[in-house]
Amino acid sequence: MLASGQRLSGMAGVLVAAILWGTTGTAATYAPDLSPLAVGAVAMGVGGLLQGLMAATTIIRQRRLIARHWPVLLTGALPVAVYPLAFYTSMRYAGVTVGTVISIGSAPLLSALIETRLDGLRLTKQWAGGALVGVAGMALLCIAQSGGHSSGSGSAMAGIALGLLAGFTYALYSWSARRLMQGGVRPRAAMGATFGAGGLMLMPVLLITGAPLLDAWNNAATGIYMALVPMFVGYVCYGFGLARIPASMATTITLLEPVIAALLAVMLVGERLPTYGWAGVALIVVSLAAITAPADMLRFLSGRCKSGTF
Repeated sequence: MLASGQRLSGMAGVLVAAILWGTTGTAATYAPDLSPLAVGAVAMGVGGLLQGLMAATTIIRQRRLIARHWPVLLTGALPVAVYPLAFYTSMRYAGVTVGTVISIGSAPLLSALIETRLDGLRLTKQWAGGALVGVAGMALLCIAQSGGHSSGSGSAMAGIALGLLAGFTYALYSWSARRLMQGGVRPRAAMGATFGAGGLMLMPVLLITGAPLLDAWNNAATGIYMALVPMFVGYVCYGFGLARIPASMATTITLLEPVIAALLAVMLVGERLPTYGWAGVALIVVSLAAITAPADMLRFLSGRCKSGTF
């Protein structure tokens, strides 16, 4: 009963994080003078440092244990620094929805590959089926948005490539943070050390590219929002969830992020979503339900459908 409750609370934490992250692409459009490197550096850099400061006491208390796991910490900190630069540049080249779709949609598969290769995790048929449906939804969303995007094919391909890089780094730092937790590091310290170190790595990028943050109030407001809400609060929620569910499940639940991004892009940014794009949104919702529902519930529903009792 306790394990089930922890699993549900973990999924809830990741869902909240995914919703907050889904606002980042739209928020970035309100500061068009900021380069994607500046947006990524201020969002993850400042947000990461805030996480590190919040967890400073716990990090100091567990510093010897963290030091023993320094290769794992470095494996997470480097991707934390690379991820936002690739992610926001991908959105600038390929559009808000496509950049988010590629970055987040590729993460579950890459996370599963990392876990099967490094942890020996055996993926369930339930996860595989749900992930397949989710990837199909990602593909439909990507096709729907790329068809109406004005960037040239070269820029679109660069955006897709950077989205895949973002997906890989996202999967890798999720794995690293969870490995630290499994090694005895408290969740707050694991997330704080990983994101604090990554945030420090982003400070030179912020110093080089961040001058426009002070040029206009909308630039400053966007930077503050990105750092405090999706990156700080969002990753606190994500760390809470990651301590309770596998990284592959966490990254798959975040398939909700491109749905939120697509809806906001349509309502606020003016990007258009054709019918098959909305079909992609529906498939992602089905994927979330399939992956997060308890296996015994799915067996019950399947049995009721086969028996014709619905």
